[in-house]
Amino acid sequence: MKKSLALLAALGCFSQSSMAATTFTLANLTTAGQVGYHVLAADFGSALSYKPVTPAAPLGITGFDIGIEASATDMSQSAAAWKTLTGTDGLGTMVVPKLYVAKGLPFDIDVAAFYTAIPTTDISVVGYALSYAIIGGDIALPAVTIRGAVTKLSGISEFTFGTKSVDISISKGFLGFTPYAGVGQVWVDSSTTNATATAGGIVAESFTQQKVFVGLNVNLGLPNFAIEGDTTGGTSSYSVKLGLRW
Repeated sequence: MKKSLALLAALGCFSQSSMAATTFTLANLTTAGQVGYHVLAADFGSALSYKPVTPAAPLGITGFDIGIEASATDMSQSAAAWKTLTGTDGLGTMVVPKLYVAKGLPFDIDVAAFYTAIPTTDISVVGYALSYAIIGGDIALPAVTIRGAVTKLSGISEFTFGTKSVDISISKGFLGFTPYAGVGQVWVDSSTTNATATAGGIVAESFTQQKVFVGLNVNLGLPNFAIEGDTTGGTSSYSVKLGLRW
């Protein structure tokens, strides 16, 4: 894997197990060209950027949100590039499972993190977020929160991929049901230091994507369930989270 971008195929093993052995060699990447590299980076940025899957209301100083989460992202925009690079059909849908935890802090600040390890590979992805409730919310007022987040992929030699994002969201609870919505922006950074790829004309990709999301959180005391729909850079994702929230 040292001289490959097997990253893309390895992540795809969640949605199509038969893709697990598919690899992206640097020669294939060079053949696909910069345009193909950009399209794939955009779809993977959409898939791996931070997804809140939580209402805007702060947890409070004693609050926790702990659970398992999965996000499914439509990869159809990069299907042609995928076929050019691998000779196989497009990935279809990428499913990324995660372990998630968030903790409430004083002054309506929350911190959160997730971790995912890609089966059969050394690849992992981590994400971190810091949020502040401009309006904490109460019986009459909705909660409004701003959030900054980063995600980072590791495990592929000579390849770097990560995202940064900011968003603002609003939510209002009704008897345990809390709908929410938000908008934001994602910065995608992807690069390789492998001499073969750079000699072939592949340069680092760094660009922004607009983000819009809506969701619903259902809290039953301690048990908690949340669903979210997200469009980042024109690519759609759907997320679900099960766990405990208090």
